[in-house]
Amino acid sequence: MILMSIVDHKKDGTAIDRKDGTVKTRGGQQRPKITTKGWFLKVEWKDGTASWLPLSEVKNSSPVEAAEYAVAAKIDDEPAFAWWVPFTLKKRNMIIAKVKSRYWRTTHKFGFRLPHSIEEAYAIDKENGNNFWREAIEKEMKRVRIAFEQWRGGEMVEEAKKKLVGYQQISGHIVFDIRLDGLVRKARYVAGGHETEAPSSITYSSVVSRDSVRIAFLIAALNDLDVKAADIGNAYLNAPCREKIWMVAGPEFGTEKGTIFLVVRALYGLKSAGSSWRAFFSKALQDLGFVPSRADADVYIKQQTKPDGFRYYEMILVYVDDILVLSHDTDPIMATIGSTFRLKDNSLGPPRRYLGVGVKVFTDAEGKECWAMLSDNYVRVVLDDVKRDLAKEGKKLRGKAF
Repeated sequence: MILMSIVDHKKDGTAIDRKDGTVKTRGGQQRPKITTKGWFLKVEWKDGTASWLPLSEVKNSSPVEAAEYAVAAKIDDEPAFAWWVPFTLKKRNMIIAKVKSRYWRTTHKFGFRLPHSIEEAYAIDKENGNNFWREAIEKEMKRVRIAFEQWRGGEMVEEAKKKLVGYQQISGHIVFDIRLDGLVRKARYVAGGHETEAPSSITYSSVVSRDSVRIAFLIAALNDLDVKAADIGNAYLNAPCREKIWMVAGPEFGTEKGTIFLVVRALYGLKSAGSSWRAFFSKALQDLGFVPSRADADVYIKQQTKPDGFRYYEMILVYVDDILVLSHDTDPIMATIGSTFRLKDNSLGPPRRYLGVGVKVFTDAEGKECWAMLSDNYVRVVLDDVKRDLAKEGKKLRGKAF
């Protein structure tokens, strides 16, 4: 089963006390004892069930989640946690920092300069004599504006800090990108979710498993079902924000720069955004008669009958904002979903890619249509990574390797 969150902890009489949590080395120094004895964590699984597990098992399978829970629960100084939690979180932060630094080091994409601030984006437009980046920013801010509600309690930041009791202040920024299709400039407003403390129980999202997708394609082939995919545009913004957050508008807000806003919708970047969207979309699907399956809570099923009397289950698979629909007639389902949520342009149709891999239909030896998940794109990316690493050492792959 897939871990959703850690919700509780307990210890028994065998747990080591804080006063006995260190041992003396030969050099006379005190170091933490290496132990997880006597501690148990209550884990909530994706199917809604919960289990008490020994700390050692959770630490080995989900070290970051366990470390973050220990800090949030203020038990990270207990001997069972003190010897490994700081190291785990330090390693997590190093990985995140490396990813961030890679973004900031990227100056060009597809031969075009990539901005890293609003001011730089406008400067690039001025240099090139166009408004590509300005239009991308305005388009994005028009879409996310629904997530903000102006605070009416005052106009000064210090005033907001005093009056907004229980709220956390965050910042936000624009992330810039260039799409390969048409070299379209893209701007995405991202909230500074790292600046907030959110309970681990509201920081999960919809992530259907790859095995569930494979099984769904098999069921579609066996029962001669149609398969359609779609991406839901600005999905998170449909759901309410589950955290109490406020912020001061930056330059991307144009004439509203400096305005104090309350965040009322689930913005990308917030720790709770994925969970908010999952709960909101799940209710919408259940209102349509679909229920989460027991095997995978992100596979929704509904009994249906074909015109010839054949009974089967319609399915909707959800991976954050990517949906996959299986039915003898997918059009009514997609039309209903599309009437409530905005489906991205050109995303509706037979799946070509899902969960990062290629998808295609082929005909077997008996003339039956089957679905296949391809690995060629994944292999190509891995080979590119290997070739890039080898090039740094002045080496290259042999021709037959690719």
